[in-house]
Amino acid sequence: MTRRIKMRTLLIGGLTTLFFIVLITRVFWIQVVNAGFWQDYAEQQWSKKEVIKATRGTITDRNGDTLAVDIPAYTVAVNPRIIDKYNIQSDVVEGLHSILNKPEYELLALVSAKDKDGNLYAQREVRLEGWKVDLEVKNKVEDLQKKIKEEHHISDSGISFVNETKRYYPQQTLASHILGYMNREGAPVSGLEAYYNKQLEGQDGELQYEADPKGIEVPKADKMYTPVKNGDNIQLTIDSTIQYYIETAMKKAYDDLKPISMTVIAADPNTMDILGMANMPTFNPNTYWEDYNPENFTNHALTSVYEPGSTFKIVTLAGAVQEGLFNPNETYQSGSIRVPGRTIHDINRSGWGTISFLEGVKRSSNVAFVKLGYEKLGPEKLKDYIEKFGFGQKTGIELPGELKGTVNMQYPADYAAASYGHGQLLVTPIQQVAAVSAVANGGKLLEPHIIKSITDPNTGKTTETKPKVVRQVISPENAKKVGSYLEQVVADQKIGTGRHAYIDGYRVAGKTGTAVKVVNGEYDYSKSIVSFIGYAPVNDPKILMLVVIDQPQNSELGGSTAAAPIFKDIVSKALPYMGVPKANVTTEKANAKTTSSDPTPALTGKALKDATNQLIKSGIAYETLGKGSKVISQFPKEGTPMEAGQVIYLLTEESKTMAVPDLTGESLRDAVEVLSLMGISVTAEGEGYVTSQTVTSNKDGSRKAHLKLAPPTTMESASSDDNSDPDGGITTETIKDSEPPG
Repeated sequence: MTRRIKMRTLLIGGLTTLFFIVLITRVFWIQVVNAGFWQDYAEQQWSKKEVIKATRGTITDRNGDTLAVDIPAYTVAVNPRIIDKYNIQSDVVEGLHSILNKPEYELLALVSAKDKDGNLYAQREVRLEGWKVDLEVKNKVEDLQKKIKEEHHISDSGISFVNETKRYYPQQTLASHILGYMNREGAPVSGLEAYYNKQLEGQDGELQYEADPKGIEVPKADKMYTPVKNGDNIQLTIDSTIQYYIETAMKKAYDDLKPISMTVIAADPNTMDILGMANMPTFNPNTYWEDYNPENFTNHALTSVYEPGSTFKIVTLAGAVQEGLFNPNETYQSGSIRVPGRTIHDINRSGWGTISFLEGVKRSSNVAFVKLGYEKLGPEKLKDYIEKFGFGQKTGIELPGELKGTVNMQYPADYAAASYGHGQLLVTPIQQVAAVSAVANGGKLLEPHIIKSITDPNTGKTTETKPKVVRQVISPENAKKVGSYLEQVVADQKIGTGRHAYIDGYRVAGKTGTAVKVVNGEYDYSKSIVSFIGYAPVNDPKILMLVVIDQPQNSELGGSTAAAPIFKDIVSKALPYMGVPKANVTTEKANAKTTSSDPTPALTGKALKDATNQLIKSGIAYETLGKGSKVISQFPKEGTPMEAGQVIYLLTEESKTMAVPDLTGESLRDAVEVLSLMGISVTAEGEGYVTSQTVTSNKDGSRKAHLKLAPPTTMESASSDDNSDPDGGITTETIKDSEPPG
């Protein structure tokens, strides 16, 4: 018996000991080995986490007008349990169908949706028609809620809203290719929305706190707060008014010409601020899914390449002028020219006889530019200037998808064709804008940009984009010469190919282009890309614009008759809007009759800003002399009867170094008055109106101006029914090697 008791005691003691060993081991395992897991689990029970959503940055134009912003949005939701409880399925389905236009069978499936256990859901969102709707739709749904409650005498209609935000573009299609868009899931898809997404989206904040089992925050408990970082606000260089002028003119032309696509870019050539950029066809980023077509979303300004045609002749001309190889009065035989393996013709195959190179520029003679580019400059220098002007390289503009184009001349015929913008030469519109801006601004190739500034709303720090010079391509003096030749392309109303871009009261320089498209490796003469590029005013450029039209339905139209009028339509509105006063060109002054009108207003002693505002409102052209802020003298003097279209000169400082205005087109009397106002002595040769001026400095620091004058010439106007496009053309010995008109 004693032995049995001992055995039982040992067994019980052993089991008890084993139990405690197991228990201690388990406790050790839980509290030591798995301490981290259980700590996390415990924290999940009492710790609550709240995400504080960051506000996406706003995008505005250069004047602060909003182009893209986050606004409140509302997602419609239904409660199948409530709807089933009150048996109101038909009312909910019919009502939401009439408001959201969602198919009734899809709504019926939503209001009766069950989970995997067969239980009705407590909430289902009405996608996609009821997703992130605006306030107007929300108000209609709220009226439906009220109606159902009243008709059925219930407190809950089974319809609710989820408060959200969505991206909104208040100006609809305006600048859509620049802005891009956010898809319905809130992800950026294209344009600046995608390119600057990291800066725009910011970083969400977070709040962690302790709560009791009912979810109520525990007073005085520890909190962890990570502050939200709202997205940066981006201000563009775009001017929404100029953008509106562009898009309005483009829509009209697109409807009339029925092309595949159109592109227009406007820039300030002195800074390369992009003032406007648009493509047709276009889209509304608020409703991008409607009538979806991939072609609508292409930003041809950066992502399409093409043979530029005769607009590229500006590069050849600039290179020849810079090298001292262009003599406007030198003559050549127009019509055709032979290069190894190819004969190149002008648009007028028989030519215009022996003409000057300046006339060749105005007529857009291919032969003239082959002589300038291929013969005079030579292949190596021609290619060097093409690359110096930025072709074959990305411009670096802050938009996605930019292509670098192609510069791939190998044979003599390739170089000859490149001299007038064809062959192994493909460019993007933005490259052309940057290149011709270098002519307009005094020879500097600048990097184009569309971002004016970026502001961090959390710190208030603003980073501004400064003009960036890539290189000096040609000298300021030679750039001015090139501009004067391009001005004649527009001003000569008899033979100038750019005559349809002429704007009364403004000096315009420009060049047309017509390039036949390549189809299946060969040129198809029924399909062309026509264009015009120009800038104004020539003496002080404020805006440069390129118009490109891809395959207008009427294949007979060219850059002169299709693209140049669009340029004129837009720029003639943009210049007055920008505060650029009209100034008479030589022919206008020559033909204008001197008439007595209102006396010259009194401006001396006024603040410059007030004086110029007064003149702009009165429609009087003016030019400022000096960099002061107050008018110290004026010409004509106060009370003097003004001639038709006369310019008022405002002196704002007395300095021996102030810039001398361009007096081209002024009478000798007016030119002398202005120069005397500046304390500059004058000598002159010839009679009539000023055609050129030279200013030199004397040893004592004084300055002397020499003026050349010539009698006015009257230009013959082109007939109103002129539909020809004298951009030039060529023929070749074989169809395979054929080239299009320039």
